[in-house]
Amino acid sequence: MSAGWNTIESDAGVFTFLIDNLGVKHVQFEELIALDAALLRQESPVYGVIFLFKYPTGEKPSDTPPDGNFDFDASENIFFAAQTIQNACGTQALLSVLLNKEDEVEIGPQLKEFKEFTGAFPSELRGEALSNSELIRDVHNSFARSSPFVDEAQRLASEEDDVYHFIAYTPINGVLYELDGLQPAPISHGSCSFEEFPDKVIPVLQRRIERYPANEIRFNLLAMVRDLRIRAQEIGDQDMLYQEEQKRNAWQWENALRRHNFIGFIGEVLKGVTASKLREGDGAYDKWVEEAKSKTKTRIEEKRKVGGNDEQVEA
Repeated sequence: MSAGWNTIESDAGVFTFLIDNLGVKHVQFEELIALDAALLRQESPVYGVIFLFKYPTGEKPSDTPPDGNFDFDASENIFFAAQTIQNACGTQALLSVLLNKEDEVEIGPQLKEFKEFTGAFPSELRGEALSNSELIRDVHNSFARSSPFVDEAQRLASEEDDVYHFIAYTPINGVLYELDGLQPAPISHGSCSFEEFPDKVIPVLQRRIERYPANEIRFNLLAMVRDLRIRAQEIGDQDMLYQEEQKRNAWQWENALRRHNFIGFIGEVLKGVTASKLREGDGAYDKWVEEAKSKTKTRIEEKRKVGGNDEQVEA
């Protein structure tokens, strides 16, 4: 891993264990497969949602957001940090929810200390403090995929890259806020109680998605909710409790695989297969290589037809 910030995936297991390693208790993330208020309400209590989308790199800055209104005064009353470094937006988005839910969520001593330390800072200095926090950066990077060939901290996005960005939506002090570190202030989307959040946030997300072409489907939505194992225990649902424990075990296994560098293993497999093809003779090795090239070319062409890009960078 580099000394900077590396890209992390928008994945419920990654985000759940990331905040767990930061000391947060009794909170998890659930992926939402549809923009449905009833579906989101089933996960209640919902503290907020994290939305991943393709960042419009050609969009010009504006004094007014496309939806909602900038609330500059809110920056003094809630936790809002400007994003000052690439690749930090995933962790910054989830902290934007957590650090505004201290009365409802046990955020742990380390995050509590960080919030108290940055409480009087303007948003730019809060962003700098977050970016320079060794604890938060190290925990964040521990969930990045092993990348032995690319130092993402030194890599800047080009025009050919698909750039993705995380933002948060959460109700604070009776207002539905959009918290995006690349914006100058929190964005207010009107009044919203904690109970109304599922019904109020879905239309906001729908309007945002409608600003994209109809064929753009690269979005992801994660809900920050109370640990579902607690609900299972409260209602005495042993099947649900078992399923949630199994899901946690699967998440831990997937996170371990993300951190593993498979280059050595892949190299040994390739040497073994190559030796096998050479032993077959009759041009078996050359035929195998040409077939592999043809399949790779076909996959690349198919991906280009649907607007895909091999390079994905986090804003």
